[in-house]
Amino acid sequence: MKGALLTVKELAPELRMSVKSIQRAYRKGDIPVEWVCRMARFDLDKVRLAMERNGQGCVLRLNGNSANDVRDRRQSTASRQENAPVW
Repeated sequence: MKGALLTVKELAPELRMSVKSIQRAYRKGDIPVEWVCRMARFDLDKVRLAMERNGQGCVLRLNGNSANDVRDRRQSTASRQENAPVW
């Protein structure tokens, strides 16, 4: 697939992701997108490289949360426990 640009629907099964997740990723700037007229197209090699750089290579969360979201949630839980009343 060298040089071939894929649509969102073609890229989704290649990455084992939903179309919505891919749309969210390119809107956030997590994966590179090339615009042909008004249509989004993706180079599979560039997308995989960007995902590896972003730390999303093999560990894709099914619920859409990234590792940073989980870490932030843990920290906020710890701060709530410090402020919790002692029974």
